[in-house]
Amino acid sequence: MAEYRDRTTGEIKSQGQLRKENPNTSMPKVWNTNVFDALNVDPVLRAPKPTEGIGAYQSVRRNGVVQDSLGNWVEAWEVADMFSDSVELGTKTEQETAYQTRIDNEKAETNRIHRDRLIAETDWWAVADRTMTAEQTAYRQALRDITSHANWPHLEDADWPTKP
Repeated sequence: MAEYRDRTTGEIKSQGQLRKENPNTSMPKVWNTNVFDALNVDPVLRAPKPTEGIGAYQSVRRNGVVQDSLGNWVEAWEVADMFSDSVELGTKTEQETAYQTRIDNEKAETNRIHRDRLIAETDWWAVADRTMTAEQTAYRQALRDITSHANWPHLEDADWPTKP
Protein backbone atom coordinates (compact mmCIF):
# COMPACT_ATOMS: atom_id res chain seq x y z
CA MET A 1 0.00 0.00 0.00
CA ALA A 2 1.41 3.36 -1.03
CA GLU A 3 2.08 5.87 1.71
CA TYR A 4 2.66 9.58 1.62
CA ARG A 5 4.16 12.04 4.11
CA ASP A 6 2.32 15.32 4.60
CA ARG A 7 4.92 18.05 4.13
CA THR A 8 3.27 20.31 6.70
CA THR A 9 2.41 17.95 9.55
CA GLY A 10 4.75 15.02 8.88
CA GLU A 11 1.76 12.70 9.18
CA ILE A 12 1.83 9.50 7.11
CA LYS A 13 -1.28 8.88 5.01
CA SER A 14 -2.46 6.33 2.51
CA GLN A 15 -3.65 7.19 -0.98
CA GLY A 16 -7.19 6.34 0.13
CA GLN A 17 -6.99 8.79 3.02
CA LEU A 18 -5.73 11.54 0.72
CA ARG A 19 -8.53 10.87 -1.77
CA LYS A 20 -11.08 10.99 1.06
CA GLU A 21 -9.64 14.27 2.38
CA ASN A 22 -9.85 15.79 -1.11
CA PRO A 23 -13.28 14.66 -2.38
CA ASN A 24 -13.61 17.50 -4.89
CA THR A 25 -10.24 16.86 -6.50
CA SER A 26 -10.00 14.64 -9.57
CA MET A 27 -6.91 12.48 -9.25
CA PRO A 28 -5.26 10.29 -11.87
CA LYS A 29 -4.63 6.57 -11.35
CA VAL A 30 -0.86 7.08 -11.42
CA TRP A 31 0.45 9.87 -9.23
CA ASN A 32 3.43 11.98 -10.23
CA THR A 33 5.23 15.01 -8.83
CA ASN A 34 2.43 17.34 -9.95
CA VAL A 35 -0.08 15.40 -7.81
CA PHE A 36 2.38 15.29 -4.88
CA ASP A 37 2.87 19.06 -5.06
CA ALA A 38 -0.88 19.71 -5.33
CA LEU A 39 -1.55 17.58 -2.26
CA ASN A 40 1.58 18.85 -0.45
CA VAL A 41 2.89 15.32 0.16
CA ASP A 42 5.98 13.27 -0.59
CA PRO A 43 5.87 9.56 -1.42
CA VAL A 44 7.26 7.18 1.18
CA LEU A 45 9.51 4.61 -0.46
CA ARG A 46 9.82 1.04 0.77
CA ALA A 47 12.97 0.12 2.66
CA PRO A 48 14.06 -3.42 3.52
CA LYS A 49 13.60 -4.66 7.06
CA PRO A 50 16.86 -5.39 8.86
CA THR A 51 17.70 -9.08 8.84
CA GLU A 52 20.96 -9.12 10.81
CA GLY A 53 21.72 -8.34 14.43
CA ILE A 54 18.31 -9.54 15.63
CA GLY A 55 18.46 -11.41 18.93
CA ALA A 56 16.38 -14.38 20.03
CA TYR A 57 13.77 -12.28 21.81
CA GLN A 58 13.76 -9.28 19.52
CA SER A 59 11.58 -8.28 16.60
CA VAL A 60 11.73 -5.78 13.78
CA ARG A 61 9.03 -3.15 13.74
CA ARG A 62 8.19 -0.10 11.72
CA ASN A 63 9.29 3.16 13.28
CA GLY A 64 7.89 5.92 11.07
CA VAL A 65 9.84 7.33 8.15
CA VAL A 66 13.24 8.94 7.70
CA GLN A 67 14.87 10.91 4.94
CA ASP A 68 17.65 9.11 3.09
CA SER A 69 20.83 10.67 1.71
CA LEU A 70 19.02 11.57 -1.53
CA GLY A 71 16.23 13.41 0.28
CA ASN A 72 13.64 10.68 -0.27
CA TRP A 73 11.32 9.66 2.55
CA VAL A 74 11.73 5.94 3.29
CA GLU A 75 10.31 3.48 5.81
CA ALA A 76 12.25 3.40 9.07
CA TRP A 77 12.74 0.13 10.95
CA GLU A 78 14.01 -0.67 14.43
CA VAL A 79 15.03 -3.81 16.24
CA ALA A 80 13.28 -3.94 19.58
CA ASP A 81 13.04 -6.31 22.50
CA MET A 82 9.86 -8.38 22.47
CA PHE A 83 9.55 -8.22 26.25
CA SER A 84 10.21 -5.78 29.07
CA ASP A 85 9.72 -5.81 32.83
CA SER A 86 6.08 -5.35 33.68
CA VAL A 87 4.06 -5.37 36.88
CA GLU A 88 1.24 -7.29 35.18
CA LEU A 89 3.33 -9.73 33.10
CA GLY A 90 6.42 -10.24 35.25
CA THR A 91 10.08 -9.68 34.57
CA LYS A 92 11.59 -9.69 31.11
CA THR A 93 13.36 -12.97 31.93
CA GLU A 94 10.13 -14.60 33.14
CA GLN A 95 8.32 -13.55 29.97
CA GLU A 96 11.15 -14.84 27.76
CA THR A 97 11.15 -18.15 29.62
CA ALA A 98 7.37 -18.53 29.24
CA TYR A 99 7.58 -17.64 25.55
CA GLN A 100 10.41 -20.13 24.90
CA THR A 101 8.56 -22.83 26.85
CA ARG A 102 5.48 -22.30 24.69
CA ILE A 103 7.57 -22.49 21.49
CA ASP A 104 9.31 -25.65 22.74
CA ASN A 105 6.00 -27.29 23.69
CA GLU A 106 4.46 -26.48 20.30
CA LYS A 107 7.52 -27.83 18.47
CA ALA A 108 7.55 -30.96 20.64
CA GLU A 109 3.87 -31.59 19.88
CA THR A 110 4.50 -31.18 16.14
CA ASN A 111 7.44 -33.58 16.32
CA ARG A 112 5.42 -36.15 18.28
CA ILE A 113 2.68 -36.06 15.64
CA HIS A 114 5.31 -36.56 12.93
CA ARG A 115 6.95 -39.38 14.89
CA ASP A 116 3.60 -41.11 15.48
CA ARG A 117 2.81 -40.90 11.76
CA LEU A 118 6.19 -42.44 10.87
CA ILE A 119 5.61 -45.26 13.36
CA ALA A 120 2.08 -45.84 12.03
CA GLU A 121 3.47 -46.13 8.49
CA THR A 122 5.59 -49.06 9.66
CA ASP A 123 3.03 -50.81 11.88
CA TRP A 124 2.49 -53.41 9.19
CA TRP A 125 6.08 -54.54 9.74
CA ALA A 126 5.11 -55.71 13.23
CA VAL A 127 2.03 -57.83 12.43
CA ALA A 128 1.96 -61.30 13.99
CA ASP A 129 2.71 -63.24 10.81
CA ARG A 130 5.83 -61.18 9.93
CA THR A 131 9.30 -60.99 11.37
CA MET A 132 10.89 -57.56 11.40
CA THR A 133 14.49 -57.18 10.30
CA ALA A 134 17.01 -55.80 12.76
CA GLU A 135 17.04 -52.54 10.77
CA GLN A 136 13.25 -52.24 10.97
CA THR A 137 13.27 -52.89 14.70
CA ALA A 138 16.08 -50.37 15.22
CA TYR A 139 14.25 -47.75 13.13
CA ARG A 140 11.01 -48.09 15.09
CA GLN A 141 12.93 -47.97 18.39
CA ALA A 142 14.84 -44.87 17.26
CA LEU A 143 11.50 -43.19 16.47
CA ARG A 144 10.20 -44.03 19.94
CA ASP A 145 13.43 -42.71 21.50
CA ILE A 146 13.52 -39.47 19.46
CA THR A 147 12.25 -37.44 22.45
CA SER A 148 15.54 -38.11 24.23
CA HIS A 149 17.61 -36.77 21.31
CA ALA A 150 20.06 -34.00 22.28
CA ASN A 151 18.35 -31.50 19.95
CA TRP A 152 14.79 -32.28 21.12
CA PRO A 153 12.43 -30.58 20.36
CA HIS A 154 14.33 -28.52 17.78
CA LEU A 155 15.23 -31.36 15.46
CA GLU A 156 16.84 -30.99 12.09
CA ASP A 157 16.07 -33.37 9.22
CA ALA A 158 19.36 -35.17 9.86
CA ASP A 159 18.32 -35.89 13.47
CA TRP A 160 15.51 -38.19 12.38
CA PRO A 161 16.34 -41.87 11.87
CA THR A 162 16.52 -43.11 8.28
CA LYS A 163 13.84 -45.55 7.23
CA PRO A 164 15.38 -48.86 6.08
